[in-house]
Amino acid sequence: MINILFEILLAGVPAVLAITLHEAAHGYAALAMGDDTARAAGRLSLNPLRHIDRFGTIILPAFLVIGQLLAFGHIMFLFGWAKPVPVAAWKFRDPRRGMAVVAAAGPAMNFLLAWLGAVGLYLPGALPGLGASVLGSVFTYFILFNLVLGLFNLLPIPPLDGGRIVVGVLPAPLALRYARIERFGILIVLVIFFLLPAISQRMGFAFDPVRTVLGRVLPAAGKLVLFLAGHHV
Repeated sequence: MINILFEILLAGVPAVLAITLHEAAHGYAALAMGDDTARAAGRLSLNPLRHIDRFGTIILPAFLVIGQLLAFGHIMFLFGWAKPVPVAAWKFRDPRRGMAVVAAAGPAMNFLLAWLGAVGLYLPGALPGLGASVLGSVFTYFILFNLVLGLFNLLPIPPLDGGRIVVGVLPAPLALRYARIERFGILIVLVIFFLLPAISQRMGFAFDPVRTVLGRVLPAAGKLVLFLAGHHV
């Protein structure tokens, strides 16, 4: 039990940092383009409490972490969300393109943090025994969560960041039609991520498109950030 609690702590701290800095990046990108809505709402903050959604940031990820540690002994995947940073797109010179830039800032921050985590992997070598192991685990989880969060948010489904990027780059008539998906976006994600895999498993075949794609892209992304940090891979 103590080992499980320790594992949750090691995983939880990097996850909270990844989510907090992802949301802060959205707010700072908006501010740089003239929208101070997030700053006025107190969301330009590195305080995780300002960005926490009780269910999406705490309850659901904790349930997934505990369930996987008890069932498999390790964490295979996570899903969750934070409170969206408020953005007033009408304050941008080009609202649609501006929202695309704001959306891209979140995953971009996660990929930068993953690289910094890879650089941080040099530090455990300077510590003895258990300290090196613990610090190495923290940086490994930090890389993993940032890559997963960044890649997952690039899925082209509004209101995920990838969906808003697509809306920003499509021609206006197509963008307006595509943006209408946003009202059903979270439902679509939940169906693809949870419901379809569960139904297909019951029917005797495997259909899990999100995890299949992430399972192929994530190792390559991990090797890339390690390579860019100077590690031999």
